[in-house]
Amino acid sequence: MSIQLGDTLPSLLVTTSTQAQITLTDLVAGRAAVIYFYPKDATPACTTEAQDFRDLNPDFDALNCVIIGVSRDSVKSHEKFKANECLSFELISDVDEAVCRAFDVIKLKNMYGKQVLGIERSTFFFNAQGQLAYVWPKVKAQGHAAAVLNYVRQYQN
Repeated sequence: MSIQLGDTLPSLLVTTSTQAQITLTDLVAGRAAVIYFYPKDATPACTTEAQDFRDLNPDFDALNCVIIGVSRDSVKSHEKFKANECLSFELISDVDEAVCRAFDVIKLKNMYGKQVLGIERSTFFFNAQGQLAYVWPKVKAQGHAAAVLNYVRQYQN
């Protein structure tokens, strides 16, 4: 299963950094949503991306758009990452990779000369009707949050 443009947000049961179990659709609750996938908490590029989304979160909020980060890290890791970086949005702990696989972001990557399965940094934008409107695959962390915000602004105007 892979999410395609125009598809509706799947109602997957997820575990958030606040240890809540909730469906993805209930977490979004009728707002537009930016769901970004990243490889690992507290690594340089992932921290940069999270900080940028954190800093722009008030702008996303003004557009009635929620930000959600997803990685395979544990809830405990997410709690620490959120606290250390003062993140004001939810992180989903996807240790079983159900969400990552639904969004098809688990890819073969080269890590120190070895092939490993990991998360390809990717972002998905769902409109307020819950339909996938845009996908950013193979994202570079630096400046990405600002590019997403610009897209959301243009989309909603």
